[in-house]
Amino acid sequence: MKWEDLADQPCSISRALAVIGDRWTLMILRDCFLGVRRFEAFQQRLGISRTIVTDRLRTLVDEGVLERRAYQQNPVRHDYRLTDKGRDLHPVVMAIAHFGDAYYAGEAGPPVLRRHKACGCDFHPVQVCSECGEPITARAVEARAGVGFGAP
Repeated sequence: MKWEDLADQPCSISRALAVIGDRWTLMILRDCFLGVRRFEAFQQRLGISRTIVTDRLRTLVDEGVLERRAYQQNPVRHDYRLTDKGRDLHPVVMAIAHFGDAYYAGEAGPPVLRRHKACGCDFHPVQVCSECGEPITARAVEARAGVGFGAP
């Protein structure tokens, strides 16, 4: 299967990966959740070419994950803000961060701690069932075809 074909697969994971599966896209999303909004800041933090940043930001805007807003008129400059669709990626970014903390943080521990603003406690993200609230693990899930499986 070619990268370009991911969006056409009858699989929500492959369709999502067609938008966010690129390594630089995920790093841009990470930075968005850390409050980065401006092109120059993305480029400086990631140390990648302007072309790559431009391409990834354009894709995220075209897909409705980010919104491009003018913050200066002369010359015109824009910043990039997460939309509702983009904010819905927070659990994905948190899951990747949790995996990285668990397996790649090193002896010193995680490089970034996350604090829940409401209770003031540092936390580790967990996945729970939307219906009963029980924690979800890989062994507790079974997949079955949904109504959209055979849909064009």
